[in-house]
Amino acid sequence: MHLLDIGANLTHESFRHDFDEVLARAREHGVSRMVVTGASREASVHALELARSHPGELYATAGVHPHHAVDYDDATDALLRELHTQPEMRAVGETGLDYHRNYSPREVQLDVFEKQLRIAADLGKPLFLHQRDAHQDFLALLRRYRDRVPAAVVHCFTDTGEALRDYLALDCHIGITGWICDERRGTHLRELVKEIPADRLMIETDAPYLLPRTVKPQPSHRRNEPMYLRHICYEIARDRGEPVEVTAANSTATAEKFFGL
Repeated sequence: MHLLDIGANLTHESFRHDFDEVLARAREHGVSRMVVTGASREASVHALELARSHPGELYATAGVHPHHAVDYDDATDALLRELHTQPEMRAVGETGLDYHRNYSPREVQLDVFEKQLRIAADLGKPLFLHQRDAHQDFLALLRRYRDRVPAAVVHCFTDTGEALRDYLALDCHIGITGWICDERRGTHLRELVKEIPADRLMIETDAPYLLPRTVKPQPSHRRNEPMYLRHICYEIARDRGEPVEVTAANSTATAEKFFGL
């Protein structure tokens, strides 16, 4: 089984003390490639550094998460455009809207999201997207740019069936995480994942966040890491009613095409 984690926050400080061991455990569990998420100016630069130091194993995205939208300025925009000239950079993002926390004012989030949509459109790059509790505004803005970018993935999808169908109608890809394993909040995904076409489904850990609650035994540190992508793949395969080898092969092939690997 060869798996590709499309979203791992490997720049997170929790990985600094055992980074090489994290990658080794991922390999042991069939996760041979990972896309390192850039969600701020600093994290995007760090993601590129990690990808450069692990060619063929790590790739990167560069963007500014809506939580950090208040920090976005002209220099940030110029930096992201420069980062995206590098071959290790495979998608613009993580970018989008998050009205659940509102760490940045909504009007600022909308402005910064559109700026990054323009980067993707100008450079012909795929989009790595975040949306929480902001579906209508997110959809309206994405619709304006969707035909100007080659591909878009709604990363860490946790929303409703209506939202899923809206994204699929826009020819978006869908990223599923260990949220599907959460009996408190994610049970609806076990049905919805059946609706995602094989060539639109990708899987991810969003490490170090969202440790699958069905992993037994649970690690004492509660940190998620790419090795658990295999567990997520098994859960998704069961819910889709297909052999895990099929889910693994299809999601990996879809991710390879999406990120141009």
